Amino acid sequence: MKTILAAAFALSATLSVARADSWSSYQIPESGTSVDIPVSIFTEMAGKPDGYGQQFRTSDGRADLTVQAVSNRQGLSPAEFLARKNPPPEIIYKRIARNFFVVSSIKRGTIWYDRCNFSRGYVHCVLVNYPVAEKRQWDRIVTRISHSLNGG
Repeated sequence: MKTILAAAFALSATLSVARADSWSSYQIPESGTSVDIPVSIFTEMAGKPDGYGQQFRTSDGRADLTVQAVSNRQGLSPAEFLARKNPPPEIIYKRIARNFFVVSSIKRGTIWYDRCNFSRGYVHCVLVNYPVAEKRQWDRIVTRISHSLNGG
């Protein structure tokens, strides 16, 4: 029991510190994409996504973040772009607007959150995956990441 409480406290402290003052702007020069990321949480590079950008993860691998920009030469709307991605049918939250979409759901104990903003020529996206059990700790973090996403 002490181990579980110590781990929960350590996680809570790490997330609080990141929220308070450990953010940095990540930019994709090719597309003009920019987004605030909590650098004390996503400490490891985890590869490159399709298009431009970077994937990050926590040191223990429990959560990951992808910042991505892909070409939209075809001029697809958010609804058309999302449909071509063939999202799973069990989406819990979906909002499609004129210049962005947000989708989120749960898969195998992990919340996945995907927001894409549309500008001339590019789709600018953030994708975050994190444990369902840590939802409350992640809510503000994911909100800040999502609201800071800008493109071109």
